[in-house]
Amino acid sequence: MRRLILLRHAKTERDAPSGKDRDRRLDERGRHDGAEIGRWLALQDYRPDLVLVSTATRTQETWDLLRTTMPSARVKHLPELYGADPSELLRAVHGAAKADPQCLMILAHNPGLHELALALVASGDTAGRHGLAGNLPTAGVVVIDFKIDHWDGVRFRGGRLERFASPKLLREWSDDA
Repeated sequence: MRRLILLRHAKTERDAPSGKDRDRRLDERGRHDGAEIGRWLALQDYRPDLVLVSTATRTQETWDLLRTTMPSARVKHLPELYGADPSELLRAVHGAAKADPQCLMILAHNPGLHELALALVASGDTAGRHGLAGNLPTAGVVVIDFKIDHWDGVRFRGGRLERFASPKLLREWSDDA
């Protein structure tokens, strides 16, 4: 079995001082939400062996908030994850076959990340699938399990949704407790 964690960067400023989308930074809420989702991932024992991170400023800053909760994770910073569509992201997943992690995380952007999650999931957590159908919000995380031995076996509609979470859902869950 292999586990894939898809994580969208945390909330950002509307415009970067440079005027370039790639340079947008996390805002205050994003820094809070990124740290919160990192703590939640650690508490749930969702600890990737390998993390592929877009080189955009907002994904790098999100990773900075997470890395203390995942100290043993190997990290690759990939410029091709910025603006990647589902097929390009799937190529990145297949590319992890050489490193062969049991658990792989991709930290990237919408719409590609959301579209990839929807394309990969065929079964699993019904409430999570319903919540994910509408959006993958900032700092939203999708955990997908695959009954495969190698990453190059990941296919669209081949995954089982283990969990979908977001900072908003974490707040709702804590209010219910």
